[in-house]
Amino acid sequence: MSRLPERIPPGPIRLTYEDYVDLPDDGRRYEILDGELEVSPAPAPKHQAVSRNLVWIVHGHVQERGLGSVYYAPIDVILTDTSIVQPDLVFIAAARESIVSSRGIEGAPDLAVEILSPWSVRRDRVAKAALYARYGIRHYWLADPDASVLEVYETEGAEYRLVGRHEGAAKVRTAMFPDLEIDLGRVWV
Repeated sequence: MSRLPERIPPGPIRLTYEDYVDLPDDGRRYEILDGELEVSPAPAPKHQAVSRNLVWIVHGHVQERGLGSVYYAPIDVILTDTSIVQPDLVFIAAARESIVSSRGIEGAPDLAVEILSPWSVRRDRVAKAALYARYGIRHYWLADPDASVLEVYETEGAEYRLVGRHEGAAKVRTAMFPDLEIDLGRVWV
């Protein structure tokens, strides 16, 4: 017989990391944004291809130069006890690798990348962008596979400022990796 709570908390119930680890391993991607559960279906093949290509390009550059570590979804980024996200790609500078623990990444990575899916546009552009900026992720990239567009954002105060919008097969350099030229023609393939 289940135990009934003695009190019902006022207002909405805010989920925590403890609740998060009890979620089922059913192939869906679970995240908690400011205490609220977000559930995503598995990414489409095009999304996965763009993710793979970006990881190869960025990881190769980072590894060759000993700049830090690149991780890709699914990996938990624990911003707070009530905000656990799984960006498609994250980079952590070598000097900050102590935020990587046995649970995941505990704190703000230096870069988070989200690859847009038709169902994730609002969440990635609004909810996650606000959350990432608030918790100090200095660089945020949005990749749109359908439009073949990479948007590059940097924090300005507690929000993001668009510093570059790159289309098609453009060659891109960013403040995050000034020595890396990303050939977007290799990303969208």
